[in-house]
Amino acid sequence: MLESNSKLYYSIKEVSEMTELKPYVLRYWESEFPSLKPAKNKAGNRTYKKQDIQVILDIKKLLYDKKFTIKGAVEELKNRSTNTLPEKTLSNTQVSALNEIKNELKNILNILNRH
Repeated sequence: MLESNSKLYYSIKEVSEMTELKPYVLRYWESEFPSLKPAKNKAGNRTYKKQDIQVILDIKKLLYDKKFTIKGAVEELKNRSTNTLPEKTLSNTQVSALNEIKNELKNILNILNRH
């Protein structure tokens, strides 16, 4: 849907045209979907990034194609974001370094508490 040489920010009018959704629908979805929070510029206008547009397209697919309720779509998006987080495992070296930092911070705290 979005070209690779596309711009960084899009207006609500542009997003409305791209997604074939009315601006009032986009504004309403902001109030219902925590994952949809476009930034606003100094004039108070919404500025959508590519990831905002992808969220809109995901919501549209859930609501219009898969016939989810709004509540169901919110839950589905929440579950997706939870399940797509990469698992982070620390190496022994990283764990050791973090433990050293933790001990140093405890020492600093003890010194500060004495004064």
